[in-house]
Amino acid sequence: MFVMRLRRNLENVLMDKYLLSILVCPLCKASLVYDKPRQELVCRFDRLAYPIEEGIPVMLEQRARTISLEEYDRLT
Repeated sequence: MFVMRLRRNLENVLMDKYLLSILVCPLCKASLVYDKPRQELVCRFDRLAYPIEEGIPVMLEQRARTISLEEYDRLT
């Protein structure tokens, strides 16, 4: 049981890294930065943060929030 759970967690981590490597901003197609504490994917070019809800990225412009300059500076 423990081994199966560990294996599933490892697969999720690998999938998350793979998913992050292929997801891009829907507006400008730039790569995204994962903000783990806020559970968001951030486009530095457009200064938009897309929410991750229940482990699923919501890549809709209407659901994105504009990040402040302070937040932007922390990402760079």
